[in-house]
Parts: sequence; structure tokens; C-alpha cells
Amino acid sequence: MIAIFEKINLYMQYPFVWYALVVGILIALCSSLLGVSLVLKRFSYIGDGLSHVAFGATAVAAVLNLTDQMVLIFPVTICCAVLLLKTGQTAKIKGDAAIAMISVGTLAFGYLLMNLFSTSTNLSGDVCSTLFGSTSILTLTKAEVWVCAILSVVVVAVFILFYNKIFDVTFDESFAFAVGTKVNAYNLLIAVITAVIIVLAMNLVGSLLISALIIFPALSAMRVFRSFKAVTVCAAVLSVLCALFGILISILAGTPVGSTIVAVDVLAFAIFSCVGFLVGGVRK
Repeated sequence: MIAIFEKINLYMQYPFVWYALVVGILIALCSSLLGVSLVLKRFSYIGDGLSHVAFGATAVAAVLNLTDQMVLIFPVTICCAVLLLKTGQTAKIKGDAAIAMISVGTLAFGYLLMNLFSTSTNLSGDVCSTLFGSTSILTLTKAEVWVCAILSVVVVAVFILFYNKIFDVTFDESFAFAVGTKVNAYNLLIAVITAVIIVLAMNLVGSLLISALIIFPALSAMRVFRSFKAVTVCAAVLSVLCALFGILISILAGTPVGSTIVAVDVLAFAIFSCVGFLVGGVRK
């Protein structure tokens, strides 16, 4: 145990470790806040759909040899978030079908482009790192950390500022609409913020594992707590702790960062499920 702490202390002397921890914690915090609303609205798979869209945009950016891929990835993902929301509200294409259609289409389109036009000598490695995350979280620059920090602060500030409205549209859209709440506007706000989080999280866990950051902390908190505020606070704290331990374990054990964080989230869900079962039994 002493050797582990000494090794952690050694790694903490390197700036790249601090950069990874800061970015990981911020992304985990933002994901968990929106995750509670998305899970309760039965729209949790929007994260999965938008992550595939971000993969497709990444492929296009790579083909175009863009030095700053975020210039393309951000607007494309946000536009698709809006499109998913609008399409899912139509009578012809429901929400789940719209997510499946757009996510599968963009994933296939992105992989096709990478196969046809990529000049990389390690195409399979590039695809795997994009889908499941890579060590890029450990090679972040100070500028990238600042961008993530600023966007994360904006996301958290928007969530706190519109907390009551988000609560209203999460639990009862019909009642919220009846009392004058602009339901469509706040649903759009949630979709756009989710798109921002998805893009930020791609370097951390990869496009296929992003949904785990959104879903698992919220579901874990729901095993024990019942009120929206308690679930939100618990999900945020749990998500941050899982990201922290996941990154540290990844650095110490040499395992993939994204997969390790998700594995810790799954373990936390199992623990909270057991606690919820015991607490439920005591209450009865």
C-alpha cells in the first residue's frame, strides 16, 4: 500500500497527470448532472447517438486534415442534437428510432470515409482509439484543459441557473407547458448541452463508452435516493470519484483510461444496488 502511494505521489509531480485529472473530473461532473434528466426522460441513449455522430464528424475532420477538429465536430454534433430532438417529436419517427437511424448512419459513414480517404498507416488503431478512448487524455495541452474548463463551467452554470425549469420538463412536460414553461426551448437546451459534453468526453472514454458516464452515476444514485436534488448531488459526487479513481488506476496499472473509468462506474452501480436493496428491506 505504501508503494502505491509513493508511486501516485511520483506521478503527481507531472503536469500531464494533473491535466488528465482536471479534465476527467470536469467531464464526469457535467455528464452526471445532465444524466439524471436524460435517464428520467427515457432519453438516455441520446448520448450514444450523439457520440456516433461525433465519431462521423471526427472522420470527416481527419479526411480534411483539419488541424483543429473541434471546429467541425462541435457544430455538427450540436446540429444533430437539435435534429434528433425535432425528429423525435414527429409522429412519423419516434425518439428511439431517430436516435438509432442517425447514430448508425453516421457511424457507418464515418468508418467508410476513414477507409476510403485516410492516409494513416494504422487505421484500425485510430478507429479503436476513437471508439474506446486512448491515451490522448494523458497528452492534453494547457490550452485544451482551459477550453474544457471554460465549457464545463458554462454547462454547470446553465444547469444551476435553469435547475427549476429542467426539473419541470424532466418530470411532467404537459404540466410545465400548461403553466407557461417553454418546454421545447428547455428540451433544446438540454440537447445542446448534452452535445457539448459528448464532444468533450470523446478524448476521455471514446465515443462508444460516453453513455456510461451519463447513465451509470444517475442509475446508481437512484438505487438509494428518491428526490431529484438528492439523486443529482449523489450522481455528481459519485461520477467525480469514479473518474478520479479510474484515471489513477489507469495510470498505475497501464490500462485504457476510458474502459477503466467505466469499469469503476459499473462496480459503483453494483455497490449502490446492494445498498439500495438493504435499505429498502430495512424500510419495509
